[in-house]
Amino acid sequence: MIESKQKADLARYLQSARDALLWKLDGLSEYDVRRPLTPTGTNLLGLVKHAAGVEAGYFGDTFGRPLGEALPWLAEDAEPNADLWATADESCEQIVALYRRVWRHADTTIADLALDASGRVPWWGEGRQEVTLHQILVHVTAETHRHAGHADIVRELVDGAVGMSKGNDNMPEGDRSWWESHRDRLERTAREAARRP
Repeated sequence: MIESKQKADLARYLQSARDALLWKLDGLSEYDVRRPLTPTGTNLLGLVKHAAGVEAGYFGDTFGRPLGEALPWLAEDAEPNADLWATADESCEQIVALYRRVWRHADTTIADLALDASGRVPWWGEGRQEVTLHQILVHVTAETHRHAGHADIVRELVDGAVGMSKGNDNMPEGDRSWWESHRDRLERTAREAARRP
């Protein structure tokens, strides 16, 4: 009973991160979901593609339950960062559908295995490769939330949209002029702090 509650809690937090990540794509064009908005090329669709690969590996291969679907961007000979952007031939719809298939596969692994079930992460360093489902659930949940945070910032750069989840922006009330004033105040504060000895 306790394990099922713990597993349900972990799965709920993982799902909230998944939902947040996909919500950041809502209403955007193929161009806008792919726009590289940081010097390292971070983009919304790439974050989703990366998250799909992460879950496929950690909840699939780690526990001897491969996805059964080739993800060429994760192959040994794939170019660096191939999992962090979508090619012109990989539509947003295709990447989102893949991510949802990976969720189902991961959720089956989570449901079928006990939290203390053993797995092996061959890409982790020596002495760290032996893991449990509990450890992987925590790891992937933390990583997915981290990428959802990246998506928050990238989406704001795309069109100014902000928020934690659909129907809950978790932001103070303020119109455009309030936010501009707030940002200007922060800029002034940063400059003032930089001038201090």
